[in-house]
Amino acid sequence: MDDQTSQQFQKDLASLVPNLRAFGRSLCGNADHADDLVQETLVKAWKNRDSFAPGSNLKAWLFTILRNSFLSERRKLKNEVRDLDGEYAARAAVSPAQSGHMDLIDFENALSELPSDQKEALLLVGAEGFSYEDAALMCGCAVGTIKSRVNRARSKLAERLGIEGASDYGNDAQAHWARTGTK
Repeated sequence: MDDQTSQQFQKDLASLVPNLRAFGRSLCGNADHADDLVQETLVKAWKNRDSFAPGSNLKAWLFTILRNSFLSERRKLKNEVRDLDGEYAARAAVSPAQSGHMDLIDFENALSELPSDQKEALLLVGAEGFSYEDAALMCGCAVGTIKSRVNRARSKLAERLGIEGASDYGNDAQAHWARTGTK
C-alpha cells in the first residue's frame, strides 16, 4: 500500500470503531472486554492491511477478524478455570514432596521403636486391614489384647511424632482419611 492508500485505510478503520465496539459488546456482553477485542481487531487488521482487497467490504472483513478473535479466545478459555480470588488454586495446591518424604522417615523411625507385639498388631489392623478378630487369631491372643496393643501403638506413635490432634494432619485426602476414617 502506498502512503495515500494507507492513510485512507487508517481513516476507514477509525470510522468503523463504533460499529466494532457495538458488535464486540453484543458478542461478549462486557464493554471492557469488547474494547480489548476491538483493539486486537484493529492491530490484526493493520498488520494484515496488505491482504485486504481495496474496494471490498472493509466492515465485513473487520467483523470477521473480531468474531474469529472472540471465538479463538473462547476456545482457549474453555479449558481454563476462572479463579479470581485464588480460592480454587488454594484448594488445588500440592504440598512439597520433600516434607512428605521426611514425614515418612520420621514415621518409620517411630514405628521401629515400638515393641514388636504392638508393631505387629498395628500393622495387621492398621496397614493390612485385618479385623481385630482375625489379627487376634493370627497372634494367638484375645481380641481385647489386640485392641489394647493397637491403641498403645497408636498413642506411642502420636507421641513420638508430636501429633496432638486432628489439626496436626495435612489437608490432603490421606490426611482426611487419617482424621475421619472415611474417604
